[in-house]
Amino acid sequence: MTWQQLYPKIQAPEPADFDRYMDRPLWTALRAFVEDTYGVPPLVEYSCCASAPGWNMKYRRSGKSICTLYPGFPEAGRFTCLVVIGPKEADRAEALLSACDPYLQNLYREAGGIGGSRWLMIAVTTERILEEVKSLLLLRVKPPKKRA
Repeated sequence: MTWQQLYPKIQAPEPADFDRYMDRPLWTALRAFVEDTYGVPPLVEYSCCASAPGWNMKYRRSGKSICTLYPGFPEAGRFTCLVVIGPKEADRAEALLSACDPYLQNLYREAGGIGGSRWLMIAVTTERILEEVKSLLLLRVKPPKKRA
């Protein structure tokens, strides 16, 4: 059963429902990284977006989007992480991407967006891509300073 079938628009899932459905180490690792690094819980929201409709998890810090996770997209058992690279981060992102997986380099080249931003819908399928997504997130939103 697909994620959209399990949780239609009228039935909001809890974060634990996402985790049970995904039950994948890459999903768990990315969620833990975002929550531990930025100290924020996920916001569960429904998207009517034609390319990835359904319930997703959004992470924000101080009003700035960190990323959005789409379970079961593009297919069951997989997930996509949306990272928006704005014009302010573009130079640093391009430098970082020069050493990234060719999949991510191509995705960046072909990504469109609004106002000079690039919307990267990244299928997190390997440890390497997971680590590269983490690097993009750190570039995008600076983590809070840890208290001693």
